[in-house]
Amino acid sequence: MDSKNIQKNAMQKSAEFTFTPPPFAPIFEPTVEEFMDPLGYIAKIRPVAEKTGICKIKPPSSWQPPFSLDVDKLKFVPRIQKVNELEAITRLKLLFLEKILKFWDLQGSPLKIPMIENKTLDLYCLKFWVDEEGGFENCNSPKKWRKIAAIMGYSQSAITMNFLRNNYEKILLPYEIFEKSKADILKTVKKGEPKSETKIEGENGQEMFKEICIESIKKETDKPHSSIKKMKTGSDIKLDPDSPKIDAEEVKRTRELRRLACYGPGPKMPGLNGEEFDITKSRKRPRYDLDPLAIYICAICQKDDRDHLLLICNGCSDTYHTFCLKPPLTMVPDGDWRCPCCIAEEVHKPAEAFGFAQAEREYTLQQFGEMADKFKSDYFGKSGHLVPTNVVEKEFWRIISSVEEDVTVEYGADLHSMDHGSGFPTKSSLNLFPGDQEYVDSGWNLNNLPVLEGSVLRFINADISGMTVPWMYVGMCFSAFCWHNEDHWSYSINYLHWGEAKTWYGVPGSGAELLENAMKAAAPDLFKSQPDLLHQLVTIMNPNILMAAGVPIYRIDQNAGEYVVTFPRAYHAGFNQGYNFAEAVNFAPPDWLKIGRDCILHYKYLKRFCVFSHDELICKMALEGDRLDLETALETQKELVNATEEEGRLRSLMSERGLKNVRRTAFELLGDDERLCEVCKTTCFLSSVSCSECKHMACLQHALSEQFCSCSLEKKTLFYRYDMDELHIMLQTIDFRVNSFDKWMTDTKNILLPTAPDIGRLQKFKVLVDEAEELKIPKCSLLTQLKDEYSIASRNAETIVIELDDD
Repeated sequence: MDSKNIQKNAMQKSAEFTFTPPPFAPIFEPTVEEFMDPLGYIAKIRPVAEKTGICKIKPPSSWQPPFSLDVDKLKFVPRIQKVNELEAITRLKLLFLEKILKFWDLQGSPLKIPMIENKTLDLYCLKFWVDEEGGFENCNSPKKWRKIAAIMGYSQSAITMNFLRNNYEKILLPYEIFEKSKADILKTVKKGEPKSETKIEGENGQEMFKEICIESIKKETDKPHSSIKKMKTGSDIKLDPDSPKIDAEEVKRTRELRRLACYGPGPKMPGLNGEEFDITKSRKRPRYDLDPLAIYICAICQKDDRDHLLLICNGCSDTYHTFCLKPPLTMVPDGDWRCPCCIAEEVHKPAEAFGFAQAEREYTLQQFGEMADKFKSDYFGKSGHLVPTNVVEKEFWRIISSVEEDVTVEYGADLHSMDHGSGFPTKSSLNLFPGDQEYVDSGWNLNNLPVLEGSVLRFINADISGMTVPWMYVGMCFSAFCWHNEDHWSYSINYLHWGEAKTWYGVPGSGAELLENAMKAAAPDLFKSQPDLLHQLVTIMNPNILMAAGVPIYRIDQNAGEYVVTFPRAYHAGFNQGYNFAEAVNFAPPDWLKIGRDCILHYKYLKRFCVFSHDELICKMALEGDRLDLETALETQKELVNATEEEGRLRSLMSERGLKNVRRTAFELLGDDERLCEVCKTTCFLSSVSCSECKHMACLQHALSEQFCSCSLEKKTLFYRYDMDELHIMLQTIDFRVNSFDKWMTDTKNILLPTAPDIGRLQKFKVLVDEAEELKIPKCSLLTQLKDEYSIASRNAETIVIELDDD
């Protein structure tokens, strides 16, 4: 489906709310034996689970970890979520509505949004569908208005069609005309300039021009004028009878200069010329204090006639004829009025980046639970536990898609376990019971999972909160987490300690770009102002809209005591059914390494900051090759080959370009902010180029680009962590490790052949079993077969020895 059709479909679905739950993601129930090896089990289910992006794992019934936090001592400040502002299209509608209301309010005509069929008229959709029909001028037949009414979900009666047409003409058409003519008006408007020209006669009688500063005119013609009154229409000018008389020639001269001062080289918009927009300026203050008899001049036509139709802007005090405006005003507004320049500045202020505010109140878990339970029971009119999950789900998406619904909830999200402790028991937990040690040491304890044997994140020395150290989440009904994928496209795992369910929606990694494109197509204006919106975790969209655009989406209800795993690059979102407590962390098995490299390239393109250096991780793993199992060694070898080849190519290119200054440096000792590429924001490790002139740094890929700096090569130095010989030695070391695995596998396969000689077989079995332990050979059918054959051979040997002893 192309972008335009995706947007049309999104508008249609937002007009008349419906929600169809996506299909379920797979649910896995490991046996007690399978549950002993978390990473091994996740690798086992990966071929099925990664097709849906998310899956649920139900532990064996014996898995009952104690909750290790005190509900009265844990204190936190939650985030505030206005539920309907989370949805991309609803947020677009609210932003558009804000512009329309501001447009009318600034013109002294506060707008009340009309109601139709017991609902607020959807002005955003109305404008969208009228534009689709070619604009208001082309919607000149009942047939077109009937089509618009139908597609917006309204009845197709003559009354409804007239209602839509009249309100478009009354509310949206003036705004549309203003938008189209705004540029022309701003070009036409003559703002006061700092200098003006006046004619003087030269010696030969020819007219000459001389620049005169307005400030000097003010000083030259400084007269008392404190009692002058200038009314809104500019028709009444009153002089204080006690004020001194003014010479007629002086008045004429000053008036002429006053009028000449209006003609400058071109228009300037407030905000672009250094003037500060001040909404508190008096509506009745004259713009010029030069001459008590000075008249107001329309900023568009530059005429001073028809004073009773001149309006003074309450923002900048410029004056305009009502009939010179586009669209023209039929009458003088009663309230405060702003000119086109001030309206344009105010209405088109860049929207502030959307984010979640922190609540003012600090809660304990107990207090938050009482608030959350009361909210849900009040909302549904019954005890929260009696409301079915599908009812809450449908109501959540109804609120999300409604401009009128103003439901606000709180979410205790991203609570650092380093600050608050973990819900799982740990070695530092107080009051541990004897049976708790099993859970302290378990791989399914989220404090342990990221650093298990087989997880590459254990080679990262720093504790990365939320990635290698768990975060906790305290939810209430309707609190939500928006569409996102994990940092560095890593795996994630979430455990729901207790409470009501958490509803998840997932998209497989293969559908990530489909989701990104569909969201951008459905709400293009939102992504135009914030291209990195999906990385901010603040935007959600109805799964049905995305599914209609071809995005594969699956859902899960996670209950207390269950895990949800998300796979690399899988987008996920969801909401809480009620009061609950969850904990989550990232992990990365060896198969993630290639995806992690792809993610870094993607981040470079987006100019997005990394959480850690991928190259640094690979090199650390290669240097500690004896800690790697077979699969990790193989994946590390592939990554190091790619990194070494690319590094060699770029360094050769830098040398060919004439860069001669070279120095070694320990990048790992620098803070991440001290080794960022100026262009792509990636974290440098293997090398970088720094400029002593402008003090900037860049990765080799961007070191010679125009985006970096134009300083001479003599000012630039290539810093490197390892020279190319060291990188090749590192590669040879990991090659040796991999070859050792290959040799072990070949020897094992040969000894297990039926044709293998019996002489010395038992000794060879023992050597290969010991080697498997030393090489950290992962559990596999070959290793199992070897151990079984070794056990059988050992028993046979013992039997023979016993028989010989008896003899």
